[in-house]
Amino acid sequence: MKKTLHIVGIVLFVVPITLTVGAQRAAAQGPAGNGAASAAQDSSHSLNPIKWVKKDSRNSADAPATRSDVEKKLTPSLQSQGLLPADATVADTCSPFVELYDCLAALHASHNLDVNFNCLRADATGVHTSANISGCKAVDGEKPQGLSKAIHQLKPEANARQATKEAEQQAKDDLKSIGL
Repeated sequence: MKKTLHIVGIVLFVVPITLTVGAQRAAAQGPAGNGAASAAQDSSHSLNPIKWVKKDSRNSADAPATRSDVEKKLTPSLQSQGLLPADATVADTCSPFVELYDCLAALHASHNLDVNFNCLRADATGVHTSANISGCKAVDGEKPQGLSKAIHQLKPEANARQATKEAEQQAKDDLKSIGL
């Protein structure tokens, strides 16, 4: 009786393992049945992960190639809006900013809130140019801050978040107007 239970236990343990291993080997062999040969040859899914990424459908020939091209297109527009003086260019004004978008937002914020742009630029970027910033209230060393914090430091009574949001929307509109 003990021997029979022992044999039944071994069989109950070995049979499922054998079936599992056998099923894995069969799955590794590929498809079987009618049309198996054509199914095995059709590999529409690439194993190269670079091909999984969708590429931008915009034609790069239509968009300006470099930041300087964009700056040249923006300068007359910003001068006509009164954001830039007639003798200034976007390239000179925005050189401390890493992203042109951030510079445009700072230009709009300084214009909308009547804040000195040089002070706002120095606070937002942490870069002190040759522009005179001695009249600025709160230029905080060389530490860059976001536009919202810079606005709050220079004009505490203003709603900095709302002003930043409006300025960023105006910057998007400026870039959209030149086709970006």
